[in-house]
Amino acid sequence: MFMVIENGVRMSKLKHANGNKPLSESEKKIMINNAALHYGRYMTALGFDWKEDPNSSDTPMRVAKAFVNDLASGVYNKPPKITAFDNIDGYDGMVFQGNITVHSFCSHHHLPFIGKAHVAYIPTSSGMVIGLSKLNRIVEFYARRPQVQENLTMQIHKHIDKVCTDNIGVATVIEANHMCACVRGVKHDATMKTAKLSGAFMDSKELARTEFYEFVKGLK
Repeated sequence: MFMVIENGVRMSKLKHANGNKPLSESEKKIMINNAALHYGRYMTALGFDWKEDPNSSDTPMRVAKAFVNDLASGVYNKPPKITAFDNIDGYDGMVFQGNITVHSFCSHHHLPFIGKAHVAYIPTSSGMVIGLSKLNRIVEFYARRPQVQENLTMQIHKHIDKVCTDNIGVATVIEANHMCACVRGVKHDATMKTAKLSGAFMDSKELARTEFYEFVKGLK
């Protein structure tokens, strides 16, 4: 594990891009200052005269704060507290939440990918259910880190499956546009779709699978 030591404070960095290492506010400040220093060097290495440009002189600090506080905040903060409730009403239908905004950035080029997530689960009468907004929080938490869309889809799916105990199926679909394909390389606009299904959603003959995709289609 790579270690950063500055001002006598020791911080552990990530073992891998999709890891989670919650930091205290003081550790975040140290990381921001350290990142700003290196980002300034990065801009200099690219030949940008940023120190003399009034629009760019504070850019290293702005970028460092943006990554720690927003773009990669899922790495440096604890997972959201998800309260699950007993399914006292015995509801056994699908719980669906669609068009959840996704803002993330790929680990290949550190360029954004933006889109929507559609998630669903089917509880059992003896299982647990969660508040609708908690599905949004799960998506937001895992989106805020450098990664590929396939990993994001899996992470969201696993978390929902974990907190909604005794479910009979979980479905996660993400549709996103990737800036790394739009502004570089092929330079084409395209939408990438990824899906992770389990339980009742896996069987193409099950009504749940058809109903889920009909719900997604109905959002268009």
